[in-house]
Amino acid sequence: MAVISKKKDEHFDLRDYHFTETPKAVRVLFRVLSYGFLILCCLAVILPLLVVLIGAFKTHDEYITTNVFTLPAVPQFQNFVTAFFNGNVMKGLLNTAIILVISCFGTIITGTMTAFVLQRFRMLFTRAVKAVFMFAALLPNIAMQVTVFQIVSKLGLYNTIWAPCILYIGTDIVSIYIFIQFLDNISVSLDESAILDGASYPRVYWSIILPMLRPAIATVLVIKFVSIYNDFYTANLYMPSDDLAVVSTALYKFIGPYSAQWEVIFAGIIICIIPSLVIFLFLQKFIYSNLVAGSVKE
Repeated sequence: MAVISKKKDEHFDLRDYHFTETPKAVRVLFRVLSYGFLILCCLAVILPLLVVLIGAFKTHDEYITTNVFTLPAVPQFQNFVTAFFNGNVMKGLLNTAIILVISCFGTIITGTMTAFVLQRFRMLFTRAVKAVFMFAALLPNIAMQVTVFQIVSKLGLYNTIWAPCILYIGTDIVSIYIFIQFLDNISVSLDESAILDGASYPRVYWSIILPMLRPAIATVLVIKFVSIYNDFYTANLYMPSDDLAVVSTALYKFIGPYSAQWEVIFAGIIICIIPSLVIFLFLQKFIYSNLVAGSVKE
């Protein structure tokens, strides 16, 4: 880190600058503050997970009477059995997997098609659609829930697994803008060459655009997976039946009007974390490499 001072000259020239070394005390202070901030960020992430992990092995009386960081006298593995079977976690994981597959596949197809039309065909209609999408993205979701709920109910989709799937697919405006951003880096000359060779626009989309959007697709899949896996509101509102419980709502039955079995809930949370953790560990290199792909033009 250096402090730059400039000589009096009207023209910019690197030779007109001379560098003076930053005082050692300032550099040490800056490094200490940087590491201190990073440590606080790590604690903010680790401490809640530590509380959940410790609480999952306690009895109900231990959880009520002891500190959250106090280790259990005897680890209670029965909490995991209760959460898995009585909490219907297996059914929740299966329903969540079905919703994830349908929603992610639908988002990729509709999102890439919409982005292809909006980015490649520049006309008054596409500009109007972009403006409408931007306006819709600024509206709070809670302000439209009454209307959305009435539409879902009239279509006969209430309390079915299709309700959240359609909502996740139809309201994902952010994914469309991600695809548009990546399409800006794909040369239009590729489309023109394919059209001159006799390819139609659907053929251009399937053979050229979609394969080249793989980094963007990976990015959208990561965002979509996290969003759906953690979503409690949509599943709880549109799928109240116990048979349609998902990961985020399966453990809700352990919360009563006067008390909650937090040790069982914590055990269920750990069970629900395991699938996403395993997927992340296996795909972390692919995820990191694709999250930054397309961000720099060369």
